[in-house]
This record gives sequence, C-alpha cells and structure tokens, in this order.
Amino acid sequence: MQQKKKSQQERIAEGFCLDCGVEHSFHEGSARTHCRELMQFMEEEKRIDILATRGQEDSQLTTATLFGEARGKMFGVMVCRAADGSERILRAFSGQYNGNWQVVGWAPPLFNVEIFTMIYADIEPQIKHLGRELQHAEHGSPRWKDLMNRRKQLSQRWMQEIHTLYSLTNFRGQKRPLNEVFTGTGGIPTGTGDCCAPKLFNQAVKENLQPLGLTEFYWGRENASQTRQHGRFYPSCASKCAPILGFMLCGLDEMQGHTE
Repeated sequence: MQQKKKSQQERIAEGFCLDCGVEHSFHEGSARTHCRELMQFMEEEKRIDILATRGQEDSQLTTATLFGEARGKMFGVMVCRAADGSERILRAFSGQYNGNWQVVGWAPPLFNVEIFTMIYADIEPQIKHLGRELQHAEHGSPRWKDLMNRRKQLSQRWMQEIHTLYSLTNFRGQKRPLNEVFTGTGGIPTGTGDCCAPKLFNQAVKENLQPLGLTEFYWGRENASQTRQHGRFYPSCASKCAPILGFMLCGLDEMQGHTE
C-alpha cells in the first residue's frame, strides 16, 4: 500500500540521514499552543527574558530590536517528555539575540562560545584590516586582486575552523562535527546549525528528553527577502536545517516506539 504523504504539520522538520539512508521527519504535536503563549508574552512584555522578574529585565533582550534595521528573527518551541514523565518546554531563537549567543531560559548554541569568541577575536580583525586595505587599492589592480584573494582565503579558513566547533549529537548517541553530517550541495551556508530546530533537538538530546512536538514562528520586521512575516508559522528551513536534521533526528523514531 502506498504510504500517505505527510502534511506540513507532520513534517515541521525533516532531513535525509546518510548513516541509515532514511528521510527522518518530525511533527508539530501540541507545540503551537505553547508557541502562542510565548508570542503573547513577547507581545505584552516586549522582551524575551522570560525568567526575569519585574524590575530585573535586561535591556539587551527587548523585542524592539526585532522591528528595526536588524529586522525580525525565528523563534521555536519544543514540547518534551522528561524521564520522570513530566512535560518540559524548550525555547530557542535563531542565531544570536542582540549579540548574545546565550540567554537564560533559551536553548544554547551547538558550540563552545568561549572557543568561538577566541577564534573570532583572532581572525576578524585581520579580515577587517584587509577590507580597509581594499578600499585604498585601485580596483582591478594586481594589489587589489591579491588583497581580495587573501581575504577570501582567510574567510574560508575562518569558516572551516568555526564549522569544526559545531558538535551535533543524535538520538542514537552518535556525535559528529557539522561538516561530517551536512548533506547539502556546495559549501555549508553561513549560519548552519544556528537555527531553532537544531538548537532544540540538541538540547533535548543533552538533557535526555523525548521531543513530542515542535513549532517555529517569525517575530518582527519582515526579512529583507520578504519570505518571513511577523507572527507567521514556518517549517524548518531547507537550506541550513534539512541538511543536518537527518542526522540529528536519527534514533528518535525508536525512542518514540515506532518507525517511519
């Protein structure tokens, strides 16, 4: 019998796993209800520091930045079951929030922030210096071409070092660096591993939680490409998430007591 095609709510996150040769997917479950609660909090409180009490709010965590030049951001909520049977709600934002990789009450990134900062502090000034040199070089001249090539090589080395920092663990307990599990064509896009779904699945694995549902939404000013609008729900992205989610989701079906 032909398998019925899954609806978007039944495949809010998906990806092909190179290890087992299976297209894994994950559903929305009851996460949208908890997502709306988060949206209501952000609408009323105008901030994301969900654990802060009145008078102790962090000015860096206001939602005002999402409606300015920086534009909006994706947010995600995952419903999980803990080992004792209790329900756990995990939350994530994509990338950094106003320069912060780590915010209390939100899923952490997939890398060691201290090491990331050290690499950034070492290479970023060099890239900026080459950029300033380029501004004073004649366009198309041998010096300009040399500077362009040096900056490109430095940027590529930087990204390679950064990618090795990303540690992905799936529900079979397998642990791999980002560049070993990425299934997309071409190079690894900047920001891969920084989206909500990878952060949430990673936290669930680390804390021995069983994911039951996931939902993501966009909050803030429409993005530059006009593909994301305020308050709308979206599945995990195809360019950065799908190429790594196949590996990250591997083993979850067995945990849930069924196979695809």
